[in-house]
Amino acid sequence: MSETLDYAKNIMLEEAKAVEALANELTTSFSNAVDLISEVSSGCGHIIVSGMGKAGFVGMKISATLASVGIPSFFLNPAEAAHGDLGRYTKHDLALIFSFSGETEEVLRVLPLIRHLKCPIISVTASPESNLAKASDVVLTLGNVKEAGPLGLAPTTSTTMMLALGDALAMTLVKVKGFSKEEFAFFHSGGSLGRALKPVSAIMRCDDMHCVVNKSEITRHVLEMMTATKGRPGEATVVDDDGKLFGVFTDGNFRRCLTEKMDFLDKPISEVATRQPKTVKITDYASDALQLMGTYKIDQVIVINEENEPVGLIDIQDLIEVKSFVS
Repeated sequence: MSETLDYAKNIMLEEAKAVEALANELTTSFSNAVDLISEVSSGCGHIIVSGMGKAGFVGMKISATLASVGIPSFFLNPAEAAHGDLGRYTKHDLALIFSFSGETEEVLRVLPLIRHLKCPIISVTASPESNLAKASDVVLTLGNVKEAGPLGLAPTTSTTMMLALGDALAMTLVKVKGFSKEEFAFFHSGGSLGRALKPVSAIMRCDDMHCVVNKSEITRHVLEMMTATKGRPGEATVVDDDGKLFGVFTDGNFRRCLTEKMDFLDKPISEVATRQPKTVKITDYASDALQLMGTYKIDQVIVINEENEPVGLIDIQDLIEVKSFVS
């Protein structure tokens, strides 16, 4: 068992060393590739990613990553391109081609056609002397790569390096183009990730789902209003006469009052409410609300606007999907 684990560890370390060496050998070609992709994607062009076999699978992932950060991209199998799909290319597009050898038959077959359409080509390949490299405007070379594994034949280290290089391209483009959290959320609207990146205004409870009371309201009446509130969050947000946030009264406050045997039901809520409750701004994200709840071990946070007026409530139940993502 120990021998098996040691061998697996060495495979991973071997690939990691190759990626580290690749990072240390980046040249201006990488910067040129970033500039070219940025220029094409800022216009009406698409980044059309291609590759055969394992390199093609890497290309699919990189294309998906580019699209996820707002850079229009799709994957095109070069074999299919030679049978009619070449019409997907326009002079406004850019070809990003992955091929370790740079001599893949299906890739070489479509190169003259892509050049005829005047599409710029960025290639990711091992040798700058390959036919693919010679036909490219920008070449990102992997260098002399030894594949990990007992045979040294299956694409392992080479595809890991391609993947790392493609990710580096995509993430550098995110930085260069100033891609924001709001834009990222737009392209990831579904599932836990999309919910974590939503502004609190999109998921907060408001109107008849948010119990808001004046600080002079009698506690007995506040409890009745809390019970009648849709969703029963077990909370009342307390405001002053100007509508500014004054405090909060929760189920926890109620239990403490009962434990201490206080005569509180006929007193103003201001006397038993917690002052300076935890809040998030309406421009914050759902993940910010969850982090605040986790830090202070609370179940609700109040959403306020710039005037310190409560406009909504986030309950822990509203963030279950976010919690699974952040965790």
